[in-house]
Amino acid sequence: MTTTAPAISKARNDWTREEIAALFDLPFTELVFRAAEVHRAHHRPNIVQRSTLLSIKTGGCPEDCGYCSQSAHNDSGLKATKLMEVQQVLQSAAQAKDMGSTRFCMGAAFRNPKPRDMPALTEMVRQVKAMGLETCMTAGMLTGEQAAQLADAGLDYYNHNIDTGPEYYERVATTRSLGDRLLTLEHVRAAGINVCCGGIVGMGETREDRVGFVHVLATMQNHPESVPVNALVPVKGTPLGDMLADTPMAQIDEIEFVRTVAVARITMPESMVRLSAGRESMSASTQALCFMAGANSIFSGEQLLTAPNAGDDSDDALFARLGLEAMAAPNANAAACATIPAEAAE
Repeated sequence: MTTTAPAISKARNDWTREEIAALFDLPFTELVFRAAEVHRAHHRPNIVQRSTLLSIKTGGCPEDCGYCSQSAHNDSGLKATKLMEVQQVLQSAAQAKDMGSTRFCMGAAFRNPKPRDMPALTEMVRQVKAMGLETCMTAGMLTGEQAAQLADAGLDYYNHNIDTGPEYYERVATTRSLGDRLLTLEHVRAAGINVCCGGIVGMGETREDRVGFVHVLATMQNHPESVPVNALVPVKGTPLGDMLADTPMAQIDEIEFVRTVAVARITMPESMVRLSAGRESMSASTQALCFMAGANSIFSGEQLLTAPNAGDDSDDALFARLGLEAMAAPNANAAACATIPAEAAE
């Protein structure tokens, strides 16, 4: 007996695993159509945000995440670096803005920031935000106090992915639990910072694991405002990268990846669904299907932390082919409204 996929509804956080599995099982064209309907009900369908991700502290991370080239447990050949100087970060942010990005994400390979790191991290947030860019940071686990410090600096989003579903989690990382990740998200939410939380697909997990992954996110009391969906970029010297090199059939196919994007869009209708890592190996057609299925943000530039990315010129060409428009800077509307007489703005 098959479960009927639920009809489109407003945002809800009582999704069952059976309902999410039924969405995954829909005929592909029906699933993408439903996702497109949800997307159009909550977002402008041809507007896509361009974001830039900068590694502000690379390598040497004590976590043992099996996909990560920055883990000290993995033999990826990556050399660890110190936390970047604030001025270096600002130069990169300015370049990103010039290339059309409206969101600037800063990633530090920490298990958790040390107290000595916080002044520099908060200063980066303040000054990047002062440029008119939306700010995001990922720096591992946070205490409530650290989340409050970042909130005071004006951080818009904090990224802390759950990576995968609960049943597959220990196949990916053992040095911190899924509960540890959720606790950091609680601190972020309590501080008033928007939550950016998604994960990685194509790590050898099953569709049922992907159902579990979406279920965790879609049943949060408040959906993450930002949901990055990454396709694993296999890195030599990492456990998952080496495993997938030997068993390429374990990698997710592009149709299943689009299905995951579509299910994320339907179950979390108001969230930004971010087409993240792995895009450099996707065809233009696959990316177009992802946009049809509700993805409305990409990372631009030549690199994502340590992984290659499509590049700005490639994205310019893709946007032109698909008739997509880049989202305006988050403060652009406010600036424009300031010049309009009050009676005309009503």
